[in-house]
Amino acid sequence: MHPHLHTKDNIACEEVMTALEECHARGFLWKSMGMCNDAKDKVTLCLRAERLKRSAKNREAAKAKREKIKQAWAEIDQNS
Repeated sequence: MHPHLHTKDNIACEEVMTALEECHARGFLWKSMGMCNDAKDKVTLCLRAERLKRSAKNREAAKAKREKIKQAWAEIDQNS
């Protein structure tokens, strides 16, 4: 299962998602016979890559924030 596809975080995967939607639009039989599996795999890989980028960015932001807080507490301890 994947998250909502058309969000601001998934703009880089737009082409792959459109291909999957076009495949699904071909009908139930097309999907049920596994004809869309390749497109689905590409969407999954693309979404995973985007998620990993967001995670790395968030991790770096959290690390910077922790360092800033650590410095603030060190300053408070030093001035007390």
